Amino acid sequence: MDVTATLTLEQFLNRKVVVDFRAEYVCLGTLKSIGEHFLELKNADLHDLRDTETSRENYIAACVITGIKRNRKRLLVSRSEIVAIADFEDIVEQ
Repeated sequence: MDVTATLTLEQFLNRKVVVDFRAEYVCLGTLKSIGEHFLELKNADLHDLRDTETSRENYIAACVITGIKRNRKRLLVSRSEIVAIADFEDIVEQ
């Protein structure tokens, strides 16, 4: 694992984040820990985009307005499935 990536991830600890996956999922929640294979999020919303006609971008933008709709108290997500992670405060409303 690249040390630079770990240091970059650490800046998100204890902050609300948006995690985009390779599959049709997006996750919003508070990043609590970083493991070798998993990230731990608390008070998370794991959203299956196949369950709605809303695009990933529109769903995330709506969460900025309405807040994160928690459906998991604690969640481990596989780092190998992640394509992007962003600070929730960096999301641009459209």
